[in-house]
Amino acid sequence: MDFDTITAISTPLGEGAIAIVRISGDEAVSIAEKIFTGKKLSEVPTHTIHYGHIKDPKSLQIIEEVMVSVMRAPKTFTKEDVVEINCHGGLVSVNKVLQLILSEGARLAEPGEFTKRAFLNGRIDLSQAEAVMDLIRAKTDRAMSVAINQMEGRLSKLIQKLRQELLETLAHVEVNIDYPEYDDVEEMTHGVLIEKASYVQKEIYQLLETAKQGKILREGIATVIVGKPNVGKSSLLNTLVQETKAIVTDIPGTTRDVIEEYVNVKGVPLRLIDTAGIRETEDIVERIGVERSKEFLQKADLVLFVLNNNEEWTEDDGRLLEVVEGKDVIVVVNKTDLPAKLSNRKVEELAQSYPIVTTSLIDEKGIGQLEDAIAELFFHGSIEATDMTYVSNARHIALLTQAEKTISDAIEAIGNEVPIDMVQIDITRTWELLGEIIGDAVHESLIDQLFSQFCLGK
Repeated sequence: MDFDTITAISTPLGEGAIAIVRISGDEAVSIAEKIFTGKKLSEVPTHTIHYGHIKDPKSLQIIEEVMVSVMRAPKTFTKEDVVEINCHGGLVSVNKVLQLILSEGARLAEPGEFTKRAFLNGRIDLSQAEAVMDLIRAKTDRAMSVAINQMEGRLSKLIQKLRQELLETLAHVEVNIDYPEYDDVEEMTHGVLIEKASYVQKEIYQLLETAKQGKILREGIATVIVGKPNVGKSSLLNTLVQETKAIVTDIPGTTRDVIEEYVNVKGVPLRLIDTAGIRETEDIVERIGVERSKEFLQKADLVLFVLNNNEEWTEDDGRLLEVVEGKDVIVVVNKTDLPAKLSNRKVEELAQSYPIVTTSLIDEKGIGQLEDAIAELFFHGSIEATDMTYVSNARHIALLTQAEKTISDAIEAIGNEVPIDMVQIDITRTWELLGEIIGDAVHESLIDQLFSQFCLGK
């Protein structure tokens, strides 16, 4: 497949030790050679790096002192010729290098276009391509491990195995439909069909069982901290983040907007949201904060409901508890360093429905127990073994859910002794849906949409 030559800055813009400008395509080496003074790049061995300078061919002005890597197809990320120019990490110099490359005939790459070419040139499938972005966005070691496993093709191999099982089943069905008179052809009985379809159904179901954990590892647990004003919500955020992100005072209503931070809890990213204290108020700014708090609350995966040990239970607490009903809730009884005014009876009543954690944030006590409670709630105490095939991508989950339904429909039809050629339709549809996960059968518009979400230069 022939493409034009593309280029982009592949490192974050700003000051840094090194910035990399990447070129990929048939003309990558010849374009780089036009602006590079040093060894003749068209004659150097593949996968070698060379010292020299970038020079404007028109003015002969030296632009940068660089190291240039030359990598010949097909053993490159895109399976095309690739050149990477390592510059000093400054905004002006790296942009000048990019402009020179563009002036010599390369085109500015679209977001994700290098990875898109790796997919279109057959180096990786679509699920592996999506894992590249998951790796870039990973916020914990565990999330990074899941992304690496997917990049290495663990999910792809399993999907391909299931598709092969379905393909062989469909082939037997076709033979029996087309050549029923051949006695030596294995008869595709309803029993054999159920056996094959049940195996695929079981594997899809097991993948979907990992989806909740996988999605959490990929996107994090949207965790909202709620409670009346001045119960210690911002102190909890600061303690978990281990730096001061929220202003803490004894004045109710100090937090007037939503503050978001990511926190690593036992290898799981928590997207921690500190909200304005939900209460009736005449203050316009605080009221806007309260409304935003309620909006975030609706989208939360986890609610940390903070109570003040030094205050009695009030109707406001009761109303807040009603608001979070139906969510995964952990009750945090804070300020245990102060005299207890919250009745033990109330705490025991809450403990019948929710995990209870007691904290004294001023002394940083109880945070370990809170982390344990979160792990227990979402992962039954621990995340599964690292060698598991996790499904974390929302697109994959949706396709697997559809595939699980179509294979279940096939099994039900077999049980009802529906003609085999009718059962074949559901089995074929399952095969197609699994193919969409790895990009075997997917529309070009979807490919464009997926890769447009990548960062420029990747």
